[in-house]
Amino acid sequence: MRVVTFGEIMLRLATPGYLRFNQTDSLTATFGGGEANVAVSLANFGIPVDFVTRLPKNDIAQSCVMDLRKYGVGVDQIVYGGDRLGIYFLETGAVSRGSKVVYDRAHSAVSEIKSGMIDWDKVFEGVNWFHWTGITPAISQGAADVCMEAIQKANEKGITVSCDLNYRKNLWNYGKKAGEVMPALVAGTDVILGNEEDAEKVLGIKPEGVDVTGGHVEAAAYESVSKQIMAKFPRCKKVITTLRGSINANHNSWSGVLWDGKTLFEAPTYQITDIVDRVGGGDSFMGGLIYGLLTYTNDDQKALNFAVAASCLKHTIYGDYNQVTVDEVEKLMGGDASGRVAR
Repeated sequence: MRVVTFGEIMLRLATPGYLRFNQTDSLTATFGGGEANVAVSLANFGIPVDFVTRLPKNDIAQSCVMDLRKYGVGVDQIVYGGDRLGIYFLETGAVSRGSKVVYDRAHSAVSEIKSGMIDWDKVFEGVNWFHWTGITPAISQGAADVCMEAIQKANEKGITVSCDLNYRKNLWNYGKKAGEVMPALVAGTDVILGNEEDAEKVLGIKPEGVDVTGGHVEAAAYESVSKQIMAKFPRCKKVITTLRGSINANHNSWSGVLWDGKTLFEAPTYQITDIVDRVGGGDSFMGGLIYGLLTYTNDDQKALNFAVAASCLKHTIYGDYNQVTVDEVEKLMGGDASGRVAR
């Protein structure tokens, strides 16, 4: 059992606490990025995983590689070239003030990747699962082309392919829209994760009767969306939707649903009332879902419950990475949300 994820990892520079950009004279440096976050989750859960990207040869990139290696993520398939690592700046919101992200990732090493730079035959030796997100094809045509290479090769080898649609409107600025690029990539994907905005902006599928602004999301409304996705993309075997109700920046409800073509599974809903860091929440869900589907075979309900519980716990962890264990997730799944000291 081995998983490969492919995408961009960035240097994250965040204001301390809840300070605004113009209030602080220091920034906390960590690393993060959608597919790397999934890889760290899987490594923490004991799943062998490699993260594939393109990095420059400099000290910052080397620090990033060392950080990934610290968490047990395989880094031997990373290719090198280009001039810089992408950066994103984070200002954490509070109550009615939302968080803000400012990207500085133009001309990053992976955004300038080209077809043929990665030997996917070598990368996929002994691999069972490949994961990508909609962030990667959004950053450049070259990244979209390499993503297509990977998906096609994974399809040839019978490797399960998963995708988090992850629509980011601020990234699609190289002349193409998500709707022009993503459908061809999604067509080669077996497991699709997204929310109501992703379905509409990326696939042109609009949910009906859904209101996420009032802090409540009706899970059953997503069955029609899931059916539309499977009809449009016949390869797809499972459609998963994260259900986030935003009461305010510090208080979210959190759940998810999974459609397998016949049954709509719904996970318990958690009230996350004092969020520490919600960045990477969707990635932690995807990491938990992949673990669940690989571990709890033929039990989609348990796999979904694991994903939701894992990502619930991520909201208590600072940084992009979900640094929790299987035991901690299963404890929450079992109903213990007390947070009592373990002695």
